[in-house]
Amino acid sequence: MREPFILVLATGGTIAGQAGSATRRDYRPGQIDIATFLDDFAALGVDARLEGRQVANIDSANIGPAIWCDLHEGIGAAMDDPGCAGVIITHGTDTAEETAFLLDLTLPTTKPVVLVGAMRPADAVGSDGLRNFANAVRVAADPEAKGRGVLLVMGDQVLSARDARKARTTGSNAFEGFPRGAVALATPASLDWLQPQWRKDEPARWQFPAEFPEVPILHCYAGQTGDSVRRLVEAGAEGIVLAGLGDGNAPDSVREALTDAAQQGIVVVRATRANEGLVDREPEDDANGFVAARALGPAKARILLQVLIANGVTDPARVQEAFGRR
Repeated sequence: MREPFILVLATGGTIAGQAGSATRRDYRPGQIDIATFLDDFAALGVDARLEGRQVANIDSANIGPAIWCDLHEGIGAAMDDPGCAGVIITHGTDTAEETAFLLDLTLPTTKPVVLVGAMRPADAVGSDGLRNFANAVRVAADPEAKGRGVLLVMGDQVLSARDARKARTTGSNAFEGFPRGAVALATPASLDWLQPQWRKDEPARWQFPAEFPEVPILHCYAGQTGDSVRRLVEAGAEGIVLAGLGDGNAPDSVREALTDAAQQGIVVVRATRANEGLVDREPEDDANGFVAARALGPAKARILLQVLIANGVTDPARVQEAFGRR
């Protein structure tokens, strides 16, 4: 009987990027194919059976529903394959939190699913790609990794998809977890879980969207007027995520326009443009028909709202329940 393999779905990003020089600041993501990358990894001598598939090879700024669908179908097939122990997705860091969270919402937790990327291209001094990937292999091969939803491995930390966010533009510590920090610490030689499994043998929470509803993010700023909301409504928004001031605040005219939108059946979620912090419900939310994003930042709030609307969940009370779920 063959030993179980780990499926590697490659989408490009910095981990597959090249600059053509060890010291150049600029580089092109998505230049190395997965076969070459796995050959380079094999030279490190890490004991693992890996099978690679190239889903895309692009800058993650260009990832969207078509590639998400391919990833979801590929992982679903791996979940049904008794020979597959887990799945690793190589991914650019700019939108890694959105891809990870979408998959976290729409996949069962029966096998490990791990996203991994890099902050420096493969030919840069101090490239972190192979180390991060070695850490991801250790996580994906560990049976204890299942029952935790989708995980993101960066900089020797393992983060839950719901918590992970890119907090800095550069550096090996670009990712943080909120409200939880790391759920495990990983190196090529060790893996230490910091908390027990929290989603053991859980089925997918939501169906993967057949179509992704139009849900724009409205970034709030001083002097903003309600016209910014009305333009989104006129353009056909099915939901709106407010990247609000402070704990989800907005100027009165914006708030009034959002209330009008909610009364028209458009789901309105209050998040914050601040890097982290809870956006709790406030007394006016019931009357206004608003939802509080709680710990989710605007990008992930948008993903969750799209999934909910696609699954027929638009009642603010039910949407709020989903935003409060761990």
